[in-house]
Amino acid sequence: MTDLAGRTVLVTGASRGVGAAITRELASRGARVLAHYGANAEAMRAVAAETALPADDLFAEDLAQPGSGARLWARVHARAGRIDAVVLNAAIAEACAPDDDDDAWRETWARTLAVNVVACADLARAALTGFGGHAGTLVAIASRAAQRGDHPEYMAYAASKGALVAMMKTIARGYASAGVRAYTIAPGWIDTDMAPADDAVRARAIAEIPLGRMAEADEIARLAAFLVSDACPSATGATFDVNGASYVR
Repeated sequence: MTDLAGRTVLVTGASRGVGAAITRELASRGARVLAHYGANAEAMRAVAAETALPADDLFAEDLAQPGSGARLWARVHARAGRIDAVVLNAAIAEACAPDDDDDAWRETWARTLAVNVVACADLARAALTGFGGHAGTLVAIASRAAQRGDHPEYMAYAASKGALVAMMKTIARGYASAGVRAYTIAPGWIDTDMAPADDAVRARAIAEIPLGRMAEADEIARLAAFLVSDACPSATGATFDVNGASYVR
């Protein structure tokens, strides 16, 4: 098990699903986790209780709001003094088909890009200067949809994740010499509460996965912890597909 003692990591969207699994994994390896959540304070407190995170290390912020990424960084940095890594996990996936009404279309795209791209970019920007000259690591949770696309009603989601992948590649190329590493994880279906609940839909989703099952949140968490450890810095800029061979490139 990789020892992360002495490392301070900000995890966004830490109250449930993959974010909660990453928080638990990092904490179990000795990292100090500063956990962001949106509105679900009860779920965040439950994760904190499991991982012995102090209440002052939990940060609520609505990432759909302008400037939220920069505000979150400032609050976390003021609390911790030093941040070694950021896991950009928080995201939304809202359905809106091209034949939906104009207002719904515009609102879905604006919200999706605000959370999945702009807030991530603002946090990454703050980290690039806020690491303060010491080595720092960024890990973004993207999606298989960034590589192969998605259903038409999730066009905004796929586009946002494609933008996230491109941003992380750009950071890796531009800041490797400054000691910043940037990695992306692109999962397919993960067996969380965001997976299909309907049995028939779930069966169709699994049928296209050669491995025969969805990924577990803990699998993503273990990979994220490895990347946060920076055990393989030459992998900076890489996107790691975790999709059971449902999309191989």
